[in-house]
Amino acid sequence: MREFLEYLKNEKGKAENTLIAYERDIKAFEKYLKERGRSLKTCNDSDAVSYVLELSNQNKSKATINRKASSLRNFYDYQIEMGRMSSNPFVKVKSMKNDRRQVDYLSIEDAAKLMTLPGDDKKGIRDRALLEFMYGTGARVTEVVRLKFEDLNMRMNFVTLKDVNEESRIVPLGRYAAEAMAEYVENAYADLSGKVYEDDDFVFVNFRGEPLTRQGIWKILKDYGAKINAADRMTPQILRDSFAVHILQNGGDLKTLQELMGFEDMTVGIAYLAVTDIHVRDVFKKTHPRA
Repeated sequence: MREFLEYLKNEKGKAENTLIAYERDIKAFEKYLKERGRSLKTCNDSDAVSYVLELSNQNKSKATINRKASSLRNFYDYQIEMGRMSSNPFVKVKSMKNDRRQVDYLSIEDAAKLMTLPGDDKKGIRDRALLEFMYGTGARVTEVVRLKFEDLNMRMNFVTLKDVNEESRIVPLGRYAAEAMAEYVENAYADLSGKVYEDDDFVFVNFRGEPLTRQGIWKILKDYGAKINAADRMTPQILRDSFAVHILQNGGDLKTLQELMGFEDMTVGIAYLAVTDIHVRDVFKKTHPRA
């Protein structure tokens, strides 16, 4: 695999992020095969098809499945070119037609209003920190419930977000999110949890001192969403989407957004660009010398 990645870098001129994605895709497939007593070298057509079905059963998006299959198809093409294999097990795996995801997001005004809704009691302090953190980092709800104190750097104002596969990325904490988190840690966490936090403790907890669950976060968001007439729309995803759209609306670029949000497939970014199309055209007309 290392030789293949060197080939992509030196011969094909692939960017570092692309190389990381290729390596991750190949290792994931290798792990899948190993659990079934197979290997990358002994893989056949049936293994390839069953892997794609497994990804589909895991509710992976069509775009993600297509990208993984493409990575593996290219990997095996290289092995054939090097004379190590005689056939490509992914050659018969056809690309799925992508469904463009609908992006729903709050206006900047509604997002700002949402942050003012929590009260000044312990629950309100926690909820404000939760809302500011989710909107200010674009974190997935799974990353929020997995957040531990060891992942926070309040002195430098950044956070390490980890997904279910332990893949991580470092995201800055903006001023509002950092202030809300500091107030929560200093003035509410101990009362809610009944203890002084340790590095291995989860950050967001309920009144029993237990980590907030996905369902618990959904309920909190629904309650506040009702106060801005958005209860039916208010989900963790709408805060993540609002984070993305508002960055693009204010002149952010897609490459930076990809690094902040941790999405691998650029079709996700294209979905965000689609809803900011008018703004993009306006910026183009105002800034390009020959627009």
